[in-house]
Amino acid sequence: MLDATPNRRDRLPNRPGVGYKPQHFNAIMEDARPVEWLEVHAENYMGAGGRPLAQMRHLAERFAISVHGVGLSIGGEAPLDREHLARLKHLIDWLQPAQFSEHLAWSTHDSHFLNDLLPLPYTEETLARVCEHIIQVQDVLGLQMLLENPSTYLAFAESQMAETDFLAEIARRTGCGLLLDVNNVFVSATNQKTDPKSYIDAFPMHAVGEIHLGGHDEDEDDHGAPLLIDSHGAEVVDPVWALYDYTIEKAGPRPTLIEWDNDVPDWPTLAAEATRAAAVLDKVTA
Repeated sequence: MLDATPNRRDRLPNRPGVGYKPQHFNAIMEDARPVEWLEVHAENYMGAGGRPLAQMRHLAERFAISVHGVGLSIGGEAPLDREHLARLKHLIDWLQPAQFSEHLAWSTHDSHFLNDLLPLPYTEETLARVCEHIIQVQDVLGLQMLLENPSTYLAFAESQMAETDFLAEIARRTGCGLLLDVNNVFVSATNQKTDPKSYIDAFPMHAVGEIHLGGHDEDEDDHGAPLLIDSHGAEVVDPVWALYDYTIEKAGPRPTLIEWDNDVPDWPTLAAEATRAAAVLDKVTA
């Protein structure tokens, strides 16, 4: 077990970051440019020690770290898993990351964990449950968390409010921040035939502490219409880059992550995506 904590950085820089993958460790340590911070999935670092935590110690001494959770099931009907939350707290206490985030989704049913992040209806009942869970997480961890907008493939008939209003109200009631995934916005808008720029216009940008960019797969639904799948397994496509440019022009510079979790490329390919994000950020900071 590693018992000393890295030096904490209180915030992420408004520059590009990438999702850390162990195969990139040597390249990052040699020359990470233009990447200035890293994000890791919490569930990959909840073990007792070994090489993954040793590498993370070295990285945390040089880079601000964002921890991204995928297993809390914030939107689930059942109470939060206290054992999972305790493991997460142990990681946060050791790593002292600049930021922690989770998804607006559910992934558990009874004692079963589902390998998907499933959407929620936007109702008053769901709102109260999500807020209760977020307050619990923030109280246990002792820090503000960010909540990520989902990628969706359909809309619930029982929803009583727009997703942007739902997220804004969560942030108001709990004091949490928001993680704006621009690729998720594009995927959801394409699948539901809505305007992604209108979604960005309505988004509560004052609460955004981090932005995600990633790739998606393209398919067709039963009627031959485009169906996009949020896969994190490809480069960011040009329409998403254009939507990111639009977002940054409205919101100003924000920490921006290149999210590539499947079919992970070599480091130069990933760094090239970060370089493109840096160019967009440079336009509003010059």
